[in-house]
Amino acid sequence: METNLHRKIRFAVIGTNFITDWVIEGARHDERFELAAVYSRTQEQADSFAARHHIPHTFTSLDELACSPSVDAVYVASPNFLHASQSIRMMEHGKHVLCEKPLSSNVCEAEEMFRTARRNGVVLMEAMKPTLTPNFLALRANLPKIGKIRRYFSSYCQYSSRYDKFKEGIVANAFKPEMSNGALVDIGIYTIYPMVVLFGRPRTIRATGLLLPTGVDGQGCVTFGYDEMDAVVMYSKIANSSLPTEIQGEEGNLVLDRINIIGDVKLTYRNGGGENLTVSGCQHEYYYEVKEFIDLIVSGKSESDINSAAHSLITQEILQEIRRQIGVVYPADR
Repeated sequence: METNLHRKIRFAVIGTNFITDWVIEGARHDERFELAAVYSRTQEQADSFAARHHIPHTFTSLDELACSPSVDAVYVASPNFLHASQSIRMMEHGKHVLCEKPLSSNVCEAEEMFRTARRNGVVLMEAMKPTLTPNFLALRANLPKIGKIRRYFSSYCQYSSRYDKFKEGIVANAFKPEMSNGALVDIGIYTIYPMVVLFGRPRTIRATGLLLPTGVDGQGCVTFGYDEMDAVVMYSKIANSSLPTEIQGEEGNLVLDRINIIGDVKLTYRNGGGENLTVSGCQHEYYYEVKEFIDLIVSGKSESDINSAAHSLITQEILQEIRRQIGVVYPADR
């Protein structure tokens, strides 16, 4: 007999882009994951995606999806400005929601999302993948080895495949403020969310950024002040960087090869010794966020200890303050 801890969770997906393809690929490594439905604005797109992934149910109505008895949970991967409204609609009908990052356009939306989750007794979790992987957990567990932490540094700069078109006058969603987008919320968040998980809310934030003609940021740099340490993050969609992420302590330092997909974790002691903390044999990079989400549902927990409501809200507060300082305003803010 199937136990509650091993029961199938029937998922629907909202959003039919390449990220959804990757999440589905990772999720299928968890035997409890069952892909039951897909929503798209057009039946043609829904049918095409369903055929590719062997999905039995298609929807072009969000209300019909929200009311469907064939769905337990929904992965929301629509444009950022729709995250809050679509997640809230699903949760109001008793659906658990795994929402792609950024969770929302602003703090007010995020707060309303978590209020809705609590009111309806469902799980809401932000799909921030690196913080749930074995290599991040290894980093977190070994932090005491480097003594008193003095600095966190993280860089994620990736020239966007859409930027060449942007320079030709063809503006993709990634560069539209009406989509609640830009470099900060697209990739800069990867440098900030882990910082919040490890060190909490900073005391001070000082941000600079380069705005593109559409009004979103193409890149930025932020310094954060904590009581006994500081932090620096850099992000860009208009230039590449090979810099790693580093945490510096009085007794040593920890280096991650990449913050968005952590492949290597190395510890170097001040006396010259070191350890390779990399976890071998890891699953697909998107497996762990889906596993964590399903674990919460089947165990009856309301939220993750790592990708928690508090961490998501603090991160959203930081993103909003950075946007205020560099002058990025979304229509959703008004």
